Amino acid sequence: MILALTVGLAASVGAACRYLLDQVVQHQHDQTFPWGTFIINVTGSLLLGFVTALAEHHGLPKTATTIIGVGFAGGYTTWSTYMWESLALAEMGAWSEAAANIVASLAVGFAAAAAGFGLGQL
Repeated sequence: MILALTVGLAASVGAACRYLLDQVVQHQHDQTFPWGTFIINVTGSLLLGFVTALAEHHGLPKTATTIIGVGFAGGYTTWSTYMWESLALAEMGAWSEAAANIVASLAVGFAAAAAGFGLGQL
């Protein structure tokens, strides 16, 4: 029960960080492309790759892995917003931006997770 509450607290911190970072990034870019969500999901992938490597190769305790990975990273990253923003771009007729968001988010997110995993192995 304590772990579930701690994961929930970490998720709320992650969600607050996501909101704040999205606001900062979107106010710096006056474009239709959802840069805030893109940066959030890429940095979250980097973090999750890093935490996974720490757990697998350096003995990061399962509790810490769960709190950071499921809690913080789960609250910080957002699949639903990414999909909704991609759909909104397509509905506006911004097909190239929608396609770029879908493909780039997956490709760069995967690369970031791999980079985080590599860093965590050091």
